[in-house]
Amino acid sequence: MTASAHALKLERIACRFGATRVLNGVDLAVAPGERHAVIGPNGAGKSTLFNVVGGKLRPDAGRVWLDGADVTGCSPHVLARAGLGRSFQTTRVFPSQTVLENLRCAVWCGVVTSRGDRRVRTPLSVWALWWRHSNAVAERARCLLAELGLEREAHTPAGVLEYGAQRRLDLGIALASGARTLLLDEPTAGMNRDEAARTIEWLRRVSVGKTLVVIEHDMDAVFALADRVSVLVQGCVIATGTPAEIRADTRVRDAYLGALFDEGLR
Repeated sequence: MTASAHALKLERIACRFGATRVLNGVDLAVAPGERHAVIGPNGAGKSTLFNVVGGKLRPDAGRVWLDGADVTGCSPHVLARAGLGRSFQTTRVFPSQTVLENLRCAVWCGVVTSRGDRRVRTPLSVWALWWRHSNAVAERARCLLAELGLEREAHTPAGVLEYGAQRRLDLGIALASGARTLLLDEPTAGMNRDEAARTIEWLRRVSVGKTLVVIEHDMDAVFALADRVSVLVQGCVIATGTPAEIRADTRVRDAYLGALFDEGLR
């Protein structure tokens, strides 16, 4: 498949900090609509890889392709316009705003972003855009509220939500942008087993038709969600395959220190 046939394609991505090489020729190809997990031990380079894809870091070598376009080194706001969304390992909600206000803001930002800078430069053009789309923004925010299961908390300040609900809201904000490809950094971090299972089931439901690239340490979550899995070790992808193929790969078992990884797969 060519770069244009992939939702996301990385070619020979390298990144170093001083003398330390963090990514060493990473290749990754994600098909449209695929749910792809990136796993690996601490220090493998997973967060650096996301920062390169998300525009926070420019790679020292290699190319990043999004929907067939070369977006290497593009800034996050340019990538957002190109259809890339991201959620982070720690929640990034507006704590003093209500849940519904957070979602409205995210949906509205998606509307503005999709129009590009030139059409929304002046206050008058922003108000004109709001006038045309305010009803649709409100409706989309209410739909997301229902999808997140947060209708009862609609008028609750986001900062006082329990942790699991805050994580769902954070994921909902990423979805609200209308992005076609989403980078999700440990979506079940800090959750107990039941909360994580509910979050994964919700993600499967609301991400239909979207492309997901997920960093996750919870192996139950990985194998319940992912269509394919890539294993990153010391800045290199050592294996990519279906969950069943990754379970059986001896290189992956060795990279996860044997019994510790086996325990996560049970």
